[in-house]
Amino acid sequence: MTSYPKFKAAAAHLAPVFHDTAKSVDKACSVIAEAARDGVALIAFPESYVPGFPLWAGVVAPTDSNGFFCELAAQAIRLDGPEMARLRAAARDNGVYVSIGFTEGTSASVGCMWNSNVLIGPDGAILNHHRKLMPTFYEKLVWAHGDGSGLRVSETELGRIGMLICGENTNPLARFSLMAQGEQVHISTYPPVFPTKPLGSNANYDLEQAIRIRAGAHSFEAKAFNIVSSGFYDASARKAFEPLGQKALAALEEAAPSVSLILDPNGVVISETLSQEEGLVTAEIDTAVAVEPKRLHDLVGYYNRFDVFGFTLDRTANRPISFQGPEQVVEAPPLDA
Repeated sequence: MTSYPKFKAAAAHLAPVFHDTAKSVDKACSVIAEAARDGVALIAFPESYVPGFPLWAGVVAPTDSNGFFCELAAQAIRLDGPEMARLRAAARDNGVYVSIGFTEGTSASVGCMWNSNVLIGPDGAILNHHRKLMPTFYEKLVWAHGDGSGLRVSETELGRIGMLICGENTNPLARFSLMAQGEQVHISTYPPVFPTKPLGSNANYDLEQAIRIRAGAHSFEAKAFNIVSSGFYDASARKAFEPLGQKALAALEEAAPSVSLILDPNGVVISETLSQEEGLVTAEIDTAVAVEPKRLHDLVGYYNRFDVFGFTLDRTANRPISFQGPEQVVEAPPLDA
């Protein structure tokens, strides 16, 4: 017999303490505790929340942002690092599922970073670790390509949870890969703003509208709830960007802000929406609501032609080197007393 979990979800429309990993983690842990007190079972934080989205890459030339790149590399965290351990402990101590975006570093290189996201269980276990498949536009000057190893749906007591980062929610194949794994709850994460045009052109990308289109499309096609968590551009970020000059600051101010919201399996918004201020948006999730719409369109069930269409997902994790043979054992003589 199939069970249909019900729970309260939250999307965090928040700003980190820009380029300060420790304080950003402090803020996230505090918000996790706050959400738990409000009865939230699953909370999603924005894209690259720790230690902040690299907006500087979109408003100055690469040669003018090397300092910011080096700062980000210094603040990048690792899956097995102390910062992630603190976030896992916060999830465990409060009994909450936590999805959070972060810039991930690696011991293989001091300059290689990924735009990553993790889903943490209420016991503190990491249920999924995903690296954004393809950095978008000027993000390519900051983050490396991810791989398919994190395109997974996690089986949980809240249902089957999947997650994609920003522009991946525009990729039909990435979205289908999660649909085909029985996704019931989808997590979408976005930056606070995303400038795409020169200052004063009045033709910038309408980020909020794009988010609403993508979120509605996936909810409707997957027949899944969609928790959309976007960043917030606050005064601390503006101050951090002052060294870039007034033109860069003006370009960021002119860019359209993002939005955080939660949608049901029909693509209908079931929460309040936040765009111009920080906070949490919450909604009650009843996964049984998705059953009836599946009778109308089930893209991974009867409403498809798998004899006509084929899809293969390569989950191989990218590695810079593979080793063969035994590890070298160095037998050194004892030191003289």
